[in-house]
Amino acid sequence: MSETVNVGILGKGTVGGAFRRLLNERADMVEEVSGRRPRVSGVLSRKRGDFERILSRSDIVVELIGGTDPALDYVTRALHEGKHVVTANKQLLAQHGEELVKAARDGGAQLRFEAAVAGAIPVIRVVQESLGAIPIEKVFGIVNGTTNYILTEMTRSGLSYEEALKQAQDLGYAEADPTDDVGGADAAAKMAILARLAFGAPVQLKDVPYEGIERIKPDDIAYAKELGLSLKLLGVAERVGDGQISVRVFPCFLYPGHPLSPISGPFNAVMVESPAITEITMSGPGAGGPETAAAVLGDVVSVIGGGSPLFEENAKLKIAKDVEMAFYLHLEVDDEPGVLARVAEVLGDNGVSVRSVVQRGLGGEAQLIMVMHPVSEKKFAAALRRIAKLRFLRSDPRSIRVIEEEFG
Repeated sequence: MSETVNVGILGKGTVGGAFRRLLNERADMVEEVSGRRPRVSGVLSRKRGDFERILSRSDIVVELIGGTDPALDYVTRALHEGKHVVTANKQLLAQHGEELVKAARDGGAQLRFEAAVAGAIPVIRVVQESLGAIPIEKVFGIVNGTTNYILTEMTRSGLSYEEALKQAQDLGYAEADPTDDVGGADAAAKMAILARLAFGAPVQLKDVPYEGIERIKPDDIAYAKELGLSLKLLGVAERVGDGQISVRVFPCFLYPGHPLSPISGPFNAVMVESPAITEITMSGPGAGGPETAAAVLGDVVSVIGGGSPLFEENAKLKIAKDVEMAFYLHLEVDDEPGVLARVAEVLGDNGVSVRSVVQRGLGGEAQLIMVMHPVSEKKFAAALRRIAKLRFLRSDPRSIRVIEEEFG
């Protein structure tokens, strides 16, 4: 008889239910691969189950509650007691990664979290294990399927942001309250985890500035289509300068040759760049019950097989406060003499160089669309604040970052 591995499940929602079904369906396969058979030792929901009882009867605790309360208490206690933990909880890891790692080390337990970042894409395993000995320069990607679906439909079907969001909600790609997704907080939590893994830096959610897609307008989509660009919400973690890293989330334009440009619908994709490998791209389904459950099961199998992927700290790396980026700038202005010259003057005063300018419309409908050469984000922000105060502007200026990098 094979040895039994007892698995306690915390959470009985969409992912929790899907994971329990999958674990039962694949128990024979897991036993064949690992020589040990998983068995559900208990399930905790809001109305049923007792955490203390589940903890005492489990070898592995799978946390699928979400949020930080009571998940932080449950996970920390499990790790301290030497119980291996598998979690899909990105907020828990992004906000409390350091203390969870310490608890795992103190208890001699494994902490696995593949499902916390990109659904079914095994990006955690690739970065932590397959590329563990390779110096990584940059990790970036589309890590939120909700926003990618919305931007895809705005581009493909000409929907407004509000229409695309409603469609995403109707199809189950967006929550009833989509704030964390469309505002960028969800992607920021995932990038904090990836940055900690890739660079060993003690990155927390508060270290990741983020922007969402709520202000994207059809005019921005039209500009992108005209030039063959795609618009994505991107998360970026990269080495910049001497001993610094930058971790950010923002909407941006990509040129057609970029590997992330064709990623559409609710799919996620993550790229890893290193001098040793040039770049690799992983893509696949993002969030969803079956997809997340599959990633959780993969972690359970990894725990049974041994190994202990933990954050390796590198306190020497600091969070960069400023980086250089190219920008698209959209201005709605009165059509009068001297408008372009005055805008160009403000940009020049702040060290911002203009790459191209397009003027559309007449009278009250005039628009200036400008693309900048790469510039310090702080300098561009200072220019934008001054431009916003110009009397001939008819609405707030809109800016979107542009990534010019392409791959052969």
